[in-house]
Amino acid sequence: MSDLLEELGQAVFDMDEDKTVELTEKAIDEGLEPEKILNEGLVPAMDEVGEEYESGDRYVPEMLLSAEAMKGAMQLLRPLLAESGVEPAGIVVMGTVEGDLHDIGQNLVSMMLEGAGFEVINLGPETPAEEFVEAVKENDANVLGMSALLTTTMTHMPEVIEALEEEGIRDQVKVAIGGAPVSQDFVDEIGADGYAADAAAASRLVKKLTS
Repeated sequence: MSDLLEELGQAVFDMDEDKTVELTEKAIDEGLEPEKILNEGLVPAMDEVGEEYESGDRYVPEMLLSAEAMKGAMQLLRPLLAESGVEPAGIVVMGTVEGDLHDIGQNLVSMMLEGAGFEVINLGPETPAEEFVEAVKENDANVLGMSALLTTTMTHMPEVIEALEEEGIRDQVKVAIGGAPVSQDFVDEIGADGYAADAAAASRLVKKLTS
């Protein structure tokens, strides 16, 4: 059994979506618990992918391919995890701020978080403050992740935090931010809870904020 999970992890690592899906189906057919498939097959593989990316041995396109493979497996596992009463590691609302069309980075973070067992509500690019707030309320989110790739759009991040405060829910949700122009100084300035420089770091940050 563990050989199958090892093979599954290798397929994710090798960016082979078809094989990942095939092996996930096989693991389900053989009666492996969905939680075990996730935690012992998929998650360690994505952790390894993240480590390679951070050490410069893997680039964004390759990371996206591994994340896509993982996503294929998660489509099979998610309903089974829900059926077996496995609670998600946390609920994360993700989006790129208003006026910013860039979403590759936050899509990658979303995929990695799903792979780590989080439920992710991805609002996509150009998300206005009220939409972030609405999604946090509707889904009772633990973390709100915001991305901005432009210095001209990062100014919308404090507006979202202000909107959370106005609704009286700021203390119920952790706010994580990311994107090229964002820094720890900016986190401190706007009162966010954390910042991550890349997708692997973002995945770790969210785990830390929800632990």
